[in-house]
Amino acid sequence: MAAYLQWRRFVFFDKELVKEPLGSDGAAPGTAPASGSTVPKLLCLPSGITVCDSGRGSLVFGDMEGQIWFLPRSLQLTGFQAYKLRVTHLYQLKQHNILASVGEDEEGINPLVKIWNLEKRDGGNPLCTRIFPAIPGTEPTVVSCLTVHENLNFMAIGFTDGSVKLNKGDITRDRHSKTQILHKGNYPVTGLAFRQAGKITHLFVVTTENVQSYIVSGKDYPRVELDTHGCGLRCSALSDPSQDMQFIVAGDECVYLYQPDERGPCFAFEGHKLIAHWFRGYLVIVSRDRKVSPKSEFTSRDSQSSDKQILNIYDLCNKFIAYSAVFEDVVDVLAEWGSLYVLTRDGRVHALQEKDTQTKLEMLFKKNLFEMAINLAKSQHLDSDGLAQIFMQYGDHLYSKGNHDGAVQQYIRTIGKLEPSYVIRKFLDAQRIHNLTAYLQTLHRQSLANADHTTLLLNCYTKLKDSSKLEEFIKTKSESEVHFDVETAIKVLRQAGYYSHALYLAENHSHHEWYLKIQLEDIKNYQEALRYIGKLPFEQAESNMKRYGKTLMHHIPEQTTELLKGLCTDYRPNLEGRGDKEVPGCRANSEEFIAIFANNPRELKAFLEHMSEVQPDSPQGIYDTLLELRLQNWAHEEDPQVKEKLHAEAISLLKSGRFCNVFDKALVLCQMHDFQDGVLYLYEQGKLFQQIMHYHMQHEQYRQVIAVCERHGEQDPSLWEQALSYFARKEEDCKEYVAAVLKHIENKNLMPPLLVVQTLAHNSTATLSVIRDYLVQKLQKQSQQIAQDELRVRRYREETTRIRQEIQELKASPKIFQKTKCSICNSALELPSVHFLCGHSFHQHCFESYSESDADCPTCLPENRKVMDMIRAQEQKRDLHDQFQHQLKCSNDSFSVIADYFGRGVFNKLTLLTDPPTTRLTPSLEVGLQRDLLMHSRRGT
Repeated sequence: MAAYLQWRRFVFFDKELVKEPLGSDGAAPGTAPASGSTVPKLLCLPSGITVCDSGRGSLVFGDMEGQIWFLPRSLQLTGFQAYKLRVTHLYQLKQHNILASVGEDEEGINPLVKIWNLEKRDGGNPLCTRIFPAIPGTEPTVVSCLTVHENLNFMAIGFTDGSVKLNKGDITRDRHSKTQILHKGNYPVTGLAFRQAGKITHLFVVTTENVQSYIVSGKDYPRVELDTHGCGLRCSALSDPSQDMQFIVAGDECVYLYQPDERGPCFAFEGHKLIAHWFRGYLVIVSRDRKVSPKSEFTSRDSQSSDKQILNIYDLCNKFIAYSAVFEDVVDVLAEWGSLYVLTRDGRVHALQEKDTQTKLEMLFKKNLFEMAINLAKSQHLDSDGLAQIFMQYGDHLYSKGNHDGAVQQYIRTIGKLEPSYVIRKFLDAQRIHNLTAYLQTLHRQSLANADHTTLLLNCYTKLKDSSKLEEFIKTKSESEVHFDVETAIKVLRQAGYYSHALYLAENHSHHEWYLKIQLEDIKNYQEALRYIGKLPFEQAESNMKRYGKTLMHHIPEQTTELLKGLCTDYRPNLEGRGDKEVPGCRANSEEFIAIFANNPRELKAFLEHMSEVQPDSPQGIYDTLLELRLQNWAHEEDPQVKEKLHAEAISLLKSGRFCNVFDKALVLCQMHDFQDGVLYLYEQGKLFQQIMHYHMQHEQYRQVIAVCERHGEQDPSLWEQALSYFARKEEDCKEYVAAVLKHIENKNLMPPLLVVQTLAHNSTATLSVIRDYLVQKLQKQSQQIAQDELRVRRYREETTRIRQEIQELKASPKIFQKTKCSICNSALELPSVHFLCGHSFHQHCFESYSESDADCPTCLPENRKVMDMIRAQEQKRDLHDQFQHQLKCSNDSFSVIADYFGRGVFNKLTLLTDPPTTRLTPSLEVGLQRDLLMHSRRGT
């Protein structure tokens, strides 16, 4: 039970008397208008008003003369005669323009219920759609209260004899409407109210002694007894959804709230209750209380008079009195147009206009009632920005009073609306670090913190040395629960020296680079860093080994080398001491890690040899580096046995075939380290026979020079010429080697004899006896060749003379064909036959079967075709020669022209079947002779 005496009082309503509008005469109905009046007068209602209600934009009154009056917002009072005697009850529906009334037309006759349709007119008055007697039985009784459901399907009438009459069906029509007695009792019914909850309709019934509820939407109308004390007339009301549509019963000692099935809270409001009304979340109570009177508004001469009544407006949610005033003889309290209207017996209408929310809040702020302002703002459904402003002002107030703990709690409620820097600046003082920490923690929990806020919070933790709070902050269960920037947190913790906490964050949130930085640069735990890299996925492990490999190699070379071996062959993350076999193996480019071994040649050699053995298709850089390393070791080794072993390893590596594409690089390495066997091997592999020859010549290895010529002379005949020139320049006796060279030159006819003599003339020790046999054999061969050439020339001349004579005979004398056999089938010739000037004859059918052309002899055609091809080739070469000379003169790049003609084979030597005669003939004569030769094969006409 809440005592109202503890509730604070405010003036949240403005009170004023309602005045007539300008231009109105201000006279009451039935009186003469005053003339010459321009000042607005107070509105005065007709006398004798007995009942009031409101809704649909009007205040509705009923009087003792049977009239119903309507006061719209324009304050132009209108009315009509509804009953002949009096109006006793009115109920204006809020969702329909329907008015229900109870009144009397005759004395002693049962009161009548009339339903009025205010939208329709009957002779200027509202249309009465239904009239029926109010009393359910034959015994006369008085109507005490009336209520109608907004769906127009239920109407309940309460009587002083304790009975309740329920009309079910369309209340505006007699048809389809059923009437029955819902309730009978011994106490007068003082209040009725319908409550709709879903599809269930309840009817609250309150008498002077009890409160009950009925379910009227079903059958049998089940009843629930809610309480054993009631209230007087007009002392009950139905609240709005803000109070869950509860039924309010205002007794003299307490105000009770009821649900359809139970009693709710109650409030101890003293005084004899006269009227209870619900208005926009407020409970309006008019009571008579001589003990308590408001300090203000009491300006009456007789404050203790019994006709003085107190109107209190209670805010049940926020527990304060929004308004309190004294009125004289209140008739009723109505709500319309967003305001409260209090009717007094003197016909005046007092308007109570609620102040706006901001004004009410300012009033509370002036009194530093921030908690009440917050509750009020929430009940008024103020937006979040408005609430945040209240929280900020409340926090500022508490901060100024020194209540920093309370202030930070209010500032926390502004998170998301108020700029955090406003609060942070207030608590940056070291003495307020706890408050600042609480604010920053909430800021992070709501995921509204930035990197600076995270930095500040972690600095607060470290300054307070509160490890438990720090661990609680950073040790979240999952990534989705992280409310801060992890990388920023790692930086701050690392800077503050909380390495274990920074490592925890880095490991759990996969910030591998930060984890390794802390382990290697701060803690110097190289073993743990290497173990961590071994657990990473392939891409991260590869990148981190490239970044930190040199550091690890410097401190733990053996373990680092082993990890690199695995990384470059078949890497799988090492999870909890075992490789994950389900993950497919990956391998890095081993060549990219060679730089890590810059100061560790022993580990480098082990790594390179491992890669060359396990992975034969390793990058070329692996083999290049391994060769260089072996050559260095060989060059610096003093022990002969070890040096020989290293020599064999280097040669074996060269012979592995891994340097075919990088021949030059391997050769340079061997030359740099003076590895002669490797140089000679590479020369031989690269077919650099000249270099091999020069090497042996430089070292005066005569037999090796001859051996090289014998081994590679077929591929490069110039080797013999170089050998002869080399021995010719030697002053010592080299007759044996010169004789061997001359013998090979003679056999292969590599040099002219004169050039041989000129070459050997440079050697003062070489005598004529050295080349005597060579010159004799050479002269004999040349003599034989001259004889053969002279014989061939004589034969060609004789053949030419014979052919010319034959040509002349063909031109000057007739040709007699005496062949008796076919040259193809060798059978006797028969007509028709074909004869050629060459002397061949054919059957016509044999000729047609074997000949390719009618003008060519099948027998002579192959030989003639060869001759014609030679002629065409000579003519084409002559044309190409002219074209070549022209292009050579006109081109800016002569070399490209020559190269183009070489590529087309223009300068290739054409070898004929017969050598030309010794005397050179002119080109035109040669062509003429070839044409004459072809005449032998032409067919005569």
